[in-house]
Amino acid sequence: MIERVRRRPGSPLAGVLVAAIGVLFAAPLIYLIVRAVGADVRLAEVLSARTTWLPLLRTVLLAGSVGATTAVIGTAVAWATVRCDIPGRRVLRALAVLPIVLPSFVGATALLAGFSRGGLVADVLAPMGVESLPRASGFWGTWFVLSLFTYPLVVLPVSARLAHLPAPLEESGRLLGRSPGAVGLAVVWPQVRSAVAAGTLLVVLYTISDFGVPALMRYGTLTQQIFLSKLDPSTWLPLSLVLAALALIVTGGERLVARRDLRRPLIRGSVAGRTDLGSKRWMVSGLLVLLIGVAVVGPLAVLISWVVRGMTSGSKAVALRLDVTDLTEPALSTVTTSAAAALLAVVLVLPVARSLARRNHRSAAPASVLVVAGYALPGLVVALSLIFWALSSDVGAVLYQTIPLLVLAYAIHFGAQAMRSATVATEAVPDRLGDAARSLGAGSWRRFVSVDLPLLLPGLLAGGGLVMVSAMKELPATLLLAPAGFSTLATSIWGAYEFGSYAQMGLDALALAAVSGLMTWLVVLRRTESN
Repeated sequence: MIERVRRRPGSPLAGVLVAAIGVLFAAPLIYLIVRAVGADVRLAEVLSARTTWLPLLRTVLLAGSVGATTAVIGTAVAWATVRCDIPGRRVLRALAVLPIVLPSFVGATALLAGFSRGGLVADVLAPMGVESLPRASGFWGTWFVLSLFTYPLVVLPVSARLAHLPAPLEESGRLLGRSPGAVGLAVVWPQVRSAVAAGTLLVVLYTISDFGVPALMRYGTLTQQIFLSKLDPSTWLPLSLVLAALALIVTGGERLVARRDLRRPLIRGSVAGRTDLGSKRWMVSGLLVLLIGVAVVGPLAVLISWVVRGMTSGSKAVALRLDVTDLTEPALSTVTTSAAAALLAVVLVLPVARSLARRNHRSAAPASVLVVAGYALPGLVVALSLIFWALSSDVGAVLYQTIPLLVLAYAIHFGAQAMRSATVATEAVPDRLGDAARSLGAGSWRRFVSVDLPLLLPGLLAGGGLVMVSAMKELPATLLLAPAGFSTLATSIWGAYEFGSYAQMGLDALALAAVSGLMTWLVVLRRTESN
């Protein structure tokens, strides 16, 4: 069944609301412009410097490489775990998205330690005559780690689309005598292209804004340059503006793909069956097991080895004191603040997503770009912008270093992860249901609560779950905006890392992986399948 997306007029009040939400998400960008104007920034001088354009080129190269790699890996994993009859499909799908639960800098630290002299991998290979391993660093090390820990951002939206791809599409292609590969390119790819673009966009923006992995791998990026010059506003302000401009360009490109797919008719029908791979299904399962072993089992094994060494060591400097209460308070703080941020992010992006999908307000497109672009700015810049605006008035100053301001920073920084899920969920609501409710005399609010919301809920929960998992791992914004004495698992990990206690760092990281992994399963994976 084919349904076209119709443009329906919206109320002026809703248009104003969408524009206001866009302005809220533009707060970090407006902050950068205001500060740059007031700080007498010599923009041309900074932009022409080698310390600017060289990190910019490195950032573009890294973001493009990681984006392309994760697009291929994520699409392949989604296809294999959703549409193929491989052994252990459900288990492999759950395990394949687990890299998303670990902070990337923790994963990078674990991999570096595992391959270093005296590390877990080195100890395993020593009896085989392997005495030393090459150190992963520079571009290739950064590319490898970021690709390994961000490809689930592509797997999730593509899996959701593939799970509900109608059977008539592929059946028509086969009836025309086309090969499976030709059917995939001509029929399936146009239907999943926007989902691949949306997931790849999140990966690219994450790569642009990440600081920890490039710093550990000694690969100079624009974000790293911003952190190194954070005490010199005349340098980091224009660099942040360059980063924001890069994010807007990338986001605009993704919007062109999404806009083209919005014009495509929505095809509904029975869900397509799984592809019989024959004897190749064992090979595909083996490749997935290898990927999971490198991305999940390897880092977790290193973390566990740190904890075991700490618990069995006789040295007071290395020994680990296991106290459940030391983990309970940060874990509760992590869950409550990230859950609040997920709820706020969904509430904020839903009006924008609905207007964008229904094409009934001109302010929806620029607002959606601002929502997504906020994801590319480092958490440090988002936090500094909110501090600036809060301290600009007596009323706002009351919010400084409070939980509400921290939650707002999470929502602005990670709202992009809920944006796409909300848009896709809105597009999937059939127009005829709203028309039927309207003909029965139901008002707009009643139609939304009784008709739209039950259909939107799985997608909203999936997007909110991504925001929640990301907020659990956020460090710079938490350090700057959290009240005194407030601790999350991410700040505990960082404190242990600075203190040099790898055993405590491993324990805190395992706790974070357990909590965020449980949330990923309950909120994201199950809801993505039901969407």
